[in-house]
Parts: sequence; structure tokens; C-alpha cells
Amino acid sequence: MPGISSLLNSGQKALNASQVAIEVTGQNIANVNTYGYSRQRVVFQDDLYVDSTPGQIGTGVRAAEIQRMFDNFVESSYNSKASSSERYNALYQMMRSVESVFNEANSDGVSLAMTKFFQDWQNLTLDASSYPQRQNVLSDTQTLISILRQADSDLDTIQQQAESYIAQDVDTLNTLFEDIAGLNAQLAVHNNPPGQNANGLLDERARKIRALAEIVDINVIDNGGANLIIMDKAGHTFVDGINHYDVALESNKVIKNLTPGSSFDGTVFFSGRDDFEYTVRVVQAGDVSSGSSAAQFQVSLDGGVTWLRSDSGAVKTFSARPEGLSVDAGNLSIYFGQSSNAGIAPTGQLQVGDSFTIVPKSGLFWYQSAATPVNITPQMYFNGQDNTTRVTGGSLAGNFQLRDYNVGRYRERLEALVDTIVWETNRIHSQGAGTKMFTDVTGTYSARDASVALGSDSSGLAFGNKLQSGASTLYVYNSSTGELVSSGFIDFDAGTAGIQLFDPTQHSLADVAQAVNNTFGSMLTASVVNNQLQINAASGFNFGFGTDATGLWAALGVNTFFAGDDARTLTINPLCGSDTGFINAGHINGAGEANQGDNSTALAIAGLRTKEVSIRTSFDAPNTQTIQAYYNSLVGVVGVDTENAKFNYDFENTLAKELNNRQLEVSGVNLDEEMSNLVKFQHSYQAAAKMISTADQMWQTVLGLKQ
Repeated sequence: MPGISSLLNSGQKALNASQVAIEVTGQNIANVNTYGYSRQRVVFQDDLYVDSTPGQIGTGVRAAEIQRMFDNFVESSYNSKASSSERYNALYQMMRSVESVFNEANSDGVSLAMTKFFQDWQNLTLDASSYPQRQNVLSDTQTLISILRQADSDLDTIQQQAESYIAQDVDTLNTLFEDIAGLNAQLAVHNNPPGQNANGLLDERARKIRALAEIVDINVIDNGGANLIIMDKAGHTFVDGINHYDVALESNKVIKNLTPGSSFDGTVFFSGRDDFEYTVRVVQAGDVSSGSSAAQFQVSLDGGVTWLRSDSGAVKTFSARPEGLSVDAGNLSIYFGQSSNAGIAPTGQLQVGDSFTIVPKSGLFWYQSAATPVNITPQMYFNGQDNTTRVTGGSLAGNFQLRDYNVGRYRERLEALVDTIVWETNRIHSQGAGTKMFTDVTGTYSARDASVALGSDSSGLAFGNKLQSGASTLYVYNSSTGELVSSGFIDFDAGTAGIQLFDPTQHSLADVAQAVNNTFGSMLTASVVNNQLQINAASGFNFGFGTDATGLWAALGVNTFFAGDDARTLTINPLCGSDTGFINAGHINGAGEANQGDNSTALAIAGLRTKEVSIRTSFDAPNTQTIQAYYNSLVGVVGVDTENAKFNYDFENTLAKELNNRQLEVSGVNLDEEMSNLVKFQHSYQAAAKMISTADQMWQTVLGLKQ
């Protein structure tokens, strides 16, 4: 009979539905400890109804779908917070290593070494001719140099470690992009037709998206199934359905952006290294040449927010020069050449608005197409804000921030400290006198070209920007008697009446050599050797240096105490290191006398400990403070940055954990609930079996009527 058949059919459906429910419950119980597993449940729906009397009769139940319990909104919020949390976690973990470099409380660091350095000069003032005390100056100076060099080396090592983490993250990113696109391709097959939920694939994709969010900030647009798009918050697409786009870590790239219709056929080149990215913008049209027709450009080290400025506060403007006359901007030497040959000056005119981006380090580039890589390297402006057109989250952003913005600034401030110690000491020392006079001397600093004005950006002179107009003094003596033979300011134009003084905007290294020769005739011979100034005394003569209002002797490395201009190249001037008689404690007075007991130079160098000097970096305005106070401020900045990283990590991590807990409330497996469901569905299964048994008995009863 139809009624009994319908009852059997309903019982069979109920049996099957309960069996599916029990299987799903068992799957939940089995995966209670599986990371990323989302609880599943069966959605039951009553089956079709049949019109009958006295009314519609149902035909049972069906398991409509196996539903994945997952909150997409909470997951999106979690991924955003996890990205921020991992950024600050990576930053904080690395900043703890940076803090140890500047740990002045528990180690003999830079501060103590500087104190000993200045104290040694103070002790030398008590007995200016003391050989042991001169040896103390050398010994403690070498200790200071070693500690400064070690601090810079440690920071470099930390940057290299961050670089290795970045490389690992980039490799992982590309693998995840490929995997997610592959999962989308599988979902296109297994998630079709709608309702055929491929929950295992969806869980696996969600796990990989979480892993992705820990490395880089992402936005996910899920239109269902395989139609899923992943991009960073700046809008660069990483995954689009079954397609994916890789990122690459590449070094020393130059990206040019010329104005429409520009006739310029070249590009910018550079030498040197820096932790910051350079933006070059043309502000006055012109060509690339050594003359006045050259285009003018400005330079920013933070994406065009802050521009390099002179000590007066004005934005610095540089001339577009070919390779032989490259200009020094920041820590790079910049020049222009043909795209195919850097050594050939380009043709065409640079136009106002033409710009170039120099990445003098490894940067992150997104390849939507092979021909047009896009720079998405995380970047922070010097005001502490993120460049939101780049990657801004995940461990990738944290490691880039540590490498470039944090340690990059610390190293530049450390270099500013070294430069100040070197310049201020050499500035005083170069005007002093030791216990011996010179028969020959060679400068320790080189110019790029002996014919270029020493104060220009193309001179290549490490301290060329410190030069001023004025007079520089030399004294020549009879080497046998010690009698003063000649003295005075070096004359830069012997053909003009009076003494023509030094002008850094006009006079070159060759001009300096010629001026010495013109002033002191046959007694001294000056020449340029390997772009360094060399002065030799004729037989029977020696010489010394006196007051120098220009800084010329210090800038050329003549009669100086230090050689080198950064932590990596810093040394004691070889002449002082090999003969303490050239350590200047006194000076040559107005009468041309260098008295053995004179301590004026040593006293002035010792006074640097408390003297306020001007110190600046590419991102700090010039500030006046003592050298010790400047270093203390650097240590303080490191401490503050570490605490900020920890605070941000704790804050973002707390929010991420809260969102994860909210997701677990939805998708997590509760064993008590599953056990209860297991009992419920078991009873449902037993009831369905009883219904089939009852229908069978009814059939037996009906069949028995025929007898």
C-alpha cells in the first residue's frame, strides 16, 4: 500500500540523515585538537510533501548540506589584528638585540670610552711632553675606535639577520600565493554545485590565509567558492581566483618616472650604500653636464615627505652631473648616464617633474607583469608614519622597519657621532703642534677630482661641506737651527696684490697645491698624489701648521689626529700612531714658536667633552649639544623605540587573541556538545530503525490477510 511504502521511505531517509549526522559528529570529535579545523553540522530539511486527504503528507527528511561553522567577518578582523601583532612582535624581538648594543648600564660601552678619551687629553695638559701620557691617548683612542666600530658592526649584523628573515618571508609568501590559488582551483571543482561544501578545502585555505596575514597585511574579498581575491591594503593583488602574482626581493634598483613627452634618454646611477630609499626630483629643467646649463634636482630619503636641507634650513639643490662629476647627496654619490652605458652622458633635457627612485639596498617588488615591477617595500616617513601605498603589516613590515627605519636611523646617528668626534678633534689638532716638525706630510682625505672646487657637492671630500672662506697658516723652519724662515697665510693668487684667501666654492685641490708652492717658493713643494695633498720640505727645512680659519687642513687630513670618516674606516692618523711626537698638545704662537710645555691644543680637545657642538643627520635638523649628550639621546631613543614596540605588540596581540577566541566560539569543537549530539543522533537513528521495523510489521499484517 502507498501509505506503508511512504512510511518505509521516510524511515530510510531518517536513517540515512541520522547516519550522516553521526558521521559529522564523529568528524568533529576526531578533530577536536586539529588547528584550523572548523566545526561542522548537518542542516536537516523536511523533504517534499504529497497532497492527500485529509492534508499534505510529508515524505521524510533529508540532509541538505554539511555546514561549516565559520564567521567570515570575525576572521577578517582577526587577520587584520594578527598582521599588526606580528609586525610589532618581529620588531620587538629584534629591538631587544639592538638594546644590547647600547647597553651602557651593564658593560663598558661607548660612553665610558669617550670619557676616557677626553680625560686622556686632559691628563696630557698636565705634562704636554709626557711620552707615557701620549701613549695613553693612543691606547684609549684605539679602544674608543674599536667600540664604535663594534657597535656599528653589531647593528650591521642585526640588519643582516632582519634581511634573512625578510628573504624567508618572501619565499613563504610566494608559496602561499601559489597554494591558495591552487586551492581555489580545487574549490572550483569540488565546491560545485552550490551546497556541495568542500569544507576541508575551505579550512585549509583559511589556515593559509591566516599564515599569509602574519607575514603581510591583506584584504580578502570572498565571493564564494574559487572566486576569492587577496590583496594588500594598498591594493596590490596577490591572488585572483586561480591566478597569483609573485613578489621578489631585489637589490640596487632604479625606477624612473619621466614626464609625458620627455626627451631625456638616460637614467640616474649611484655608488655607495644607505639604509634609506632616495627620491630624486627635477626642479629646474636642463641637461646633464659640468656647466651651468645642468638640470637641478632635490633629494628625499623618505619618499618625498622630507627633503635634504642645508644647515641654514633651505632645501638643498644639486646639479645633474655625468659620472666623473657625481654629486654627493646623503650617503650616495649620484650621477646621470645613458641607460645602456653609465659612463656616457645622456642626451635630451631633464624636465621639471621628472623623478627617479633609488633603492640602494634590497627592496620588495610586486610583479603583476614581468615588465612592470612595482615597489611595495615597507617604508616609514621620518615623521613616523607609514607609507600607505606600500606593505604596512605582518612580520615583513616589522623586519623592514627594523632594518631600514629603526637601525637605519641609529646607524646614521652613530655616524653623525663619529663624524663630529673626528671633525671637532681634527679641526683643533690640525692647527696645533707636537714635539716634532714635518719634513713631509700627505693628507688622509681624497678629493674625487683635483680640479673641482673643494666645497662643491662633486668634490668627493668627506668633510668638504665643513669648509669656510678664510686664511690658512704655514710656518717654515731651518731644520738644523729651528729658526723660523718663513710664515704666513697661503696665497691663492700670487699675481694679485695682497693675500688672496681660500674660497671653498672656487678653489680646488690643485689650487691648494699651487698656492703653497707660490707662497713658499723653493722651501716647500706641494703636489697632488692620488687626489690627496702632499707637501714636502726642501733639504734643510721643516714646517708646521698654524691657525686655520677655513678648516682646510682638517678637511684634507693634514696634521690631523684621526683618519677616516665613519665607524668602518675610522683610525688614528698613521703619522700620530707611529710617532707620538706628532700628537699635538701645543701650538705655534704668533711669533712662530712651538714651546715644549704648551698645552693649549690638548686643553681645547679635552674641552670638547663639555663643549656644545652642532650635530645633524639627514632626518634631524642641526642641534647644538655636547657629544656625550648626543650619544645619551641616541641610547634613549633606542630604549623608547623598544618600549613602543613592546606596547604595540601587547596591545595588538591582546585584540588578536580576543578575536581568535570569538572565532573559536563559533568554529571550535566542544566535546560536551558533540557527545550530547552523538547521543541525540544515536536515538534518532534507533527511532528511524524502529519506524522501518514497524512498517515491516504492518506489511506482514497486510500480507497475512490474504491467507
